Amino acid sequence: MDKDRLEGIGHQVKGSVKETVGKVTGDTKTEAEGKAEKTAGKVQNAVGGAKDAVRDAAKR
Repeated sequence: MDKDRLEGIGHQVKGSVKETVGKVTGDTKTEAEGKAEKTAGKVQNAVGGAKDAVRDAAKR
């Protein structure tokens, strides 16, 4: 598993927590930051997945 996938998952989790905290506290800035971090994590995870696919294809 590529390190980008692991880091992306971490950002998704952190973003989800931040988003939830923002919703609960009514802090729209924190909520928006959480959504942005979660989205960035999804992108980073996808990049890691693509790297894994290329690496696996090269092994064939």
